[in-house]
Amino acid sequence: MSTAIAMAADQVAWKPKVNPWIIGVTVSLAAFMEVLDSSIANVALPHIAGNLGASNDESTWVLTSYLVSNAIVLPISGFLVSFFGRQRFFMLCIAFFTMSSFLCGIAPTLGFLLLFRILQGAFGGGLQPMAQAILADTFPPEQQGLAFSLYGITVIVGPILGPTLGGWITDNYSWRWIFYINIPVGILALFLIQKLLEDPPYLARIKKGFAKFDYVGFSLLALGVSALQIVLDKGQEDDWFGSRFIMSLVVISVVSLISLIIWEWNHKEPIVDLRLFRNLNYAASNLMFLIFGAALFSATVLMPQLLQTLMGYTAEQAGLVLSAGGVAVLLIMPLVAQLTTRVQARYIIAFGWLGMAASMYVSAKQTDLLMSFANSAWLRIFQCIPLPFLFVPITAAAYVGLPNDKKNAAAGMMNFMRNMGQSIGTSAVTTIIARRTQYHQSVLANYTGSGRFQNAIAGLGGQLSHAGISLKTAQHQALGRLYGLLQMQAAALSYIDIYWLLAVACSVIFFGSFFLQKNEPGTGGTVPMH
Repeated sequence: MSTAIAMAADQVAWKPKVNPWIIGVTVSLAAFMEVLDSSIANVALPHIAGNLGASNDESTWVLTSYLVSNAIVLPISGFLVSFFGRQRFFMLCIAFFTMSSFLCGIAPTLGFLLLFRILQGAFGGGLQPMAQAILADTFPPEQQGLAFSLYGITVIVGPILGPTLGGWITDNYSWRWIFYINIPVGILALFLIQKLLEDPPYLARIKKGFAKFDYVGFSLLALGVSALQIVLDKGQEDDWFGSRFIMSLVVISVVSLISLIIWEWNHKEPIVDLRLFRNLNYAASNLMFLIFGAALFSATVLMPQLLQTLMGYTAEQAGLVLSAGGVAVLLIMPLVAQLTTRVQARYIIAFGWLGMAASMYVSAKQTDLLMSFANSAWLRIFQCIPLPFLFVPITAAAYVGLPNDKKNAAAGMMNFMRNMGQSIGTSAVTTIIARRTQYHQSVLANYTGSGRFQNAIAGLGGQLSHAGISLKTAQHQALGRLYGLLQMQAAALSYIDIYWLLAVACSVIFFGSFFLQKNEPGTGGTVPMH
């Protein structure tokens, strides 16, 4: 009891020596570097494969290796802080992330690149949760909404800018520069963290040693998460449960993760503190972050893929459409931060889910192969407007009722859930597009025997014949063009199906917002439910 009182007294009295906003910008800069790197390499894969003499399938491991190592470190970052100290751990992550980025840039073969990407993902895994926990400690409760909005910009805008920036760098310079650009940012962030950041007093009281390291828990976590991440990344490519490789990984993942839950729940010094989920707000916030990550990445993947594969947009043009949504986020984030000081978090979250559901409904109704650049940009803006109303208050709600010494572990788990949501969302989008395109194509094919379709072939064949093509060739070309149009329409319908699915999912989670604990806006406290 006396230790708990001392920790509380220390935290009340402690304040950072420098302006909290300077610290906020510095740690968000480091987090932005990592978030950007999770998506910037996507568009460069064909260039990497060609330059290193690898196949396109092999090059996708550049993404998978990063995501796997990143996902393993996120939930254990709280334990690592208790051993190294938060400032030292944060600096260690920045330093080795920057060094790994340089090694990725000079990698002579795909094997070396994968090794360095594993290191990059592992050390990058500590940057996001540490930035979030530092903001929670640095700012007083009445300013935490503003602080989380600053961090939210990095989380939401990073995945939006990543593919655009990666495509521009790859087209104009070399794929190696998508890794080299981390070096000056990392050096600057490392210098600033060393000068500005300090650990609050309560962290000195929870020091642990590696003698207490939960080796069994870590092994189960690494095995379960690695297998799950590979399943999500490679499932559609290998036909899911039709593949013995995927089935084996599913069994390994399920057995490992169930064993992890049982082991960690009964372990005195767990590497993943699952007892945090006894807090209703924290458990609900993690579930919402899982759905949020899936919705954010699904929508981010859908729009550029639709524009580039079906409408002929270049990567740069598709990136400009996404950038419109990023601008909307930047403008709305400060407004949401102010709202958190006046309105209960659960009401803001409910509004965010309702807005997300509405944006997906409008996207389903408005998406077609004839929409203009302006219409696409406005749809993307509408999709992004609700995001700040979700990220900032969900983050704030998750910390309600949690003791200070649990903030690092809580931040790590929340970021893990959001990242897993992103993987699930991306995997689901890829699978649904492939399966629903086949379904819609079979339905549309039933109309090819109609008189209107035959008349269309005859009309187009006649036009091609008048252009100087032989009648037989003209008929073949007319049939091929109309079949291509049928495939495009089937694919477009599959995108619309996903928007409908996201609209329904967001509508359902909207009702869950009201089960969150009632909080006192601007104080970070809670009041009894009535």
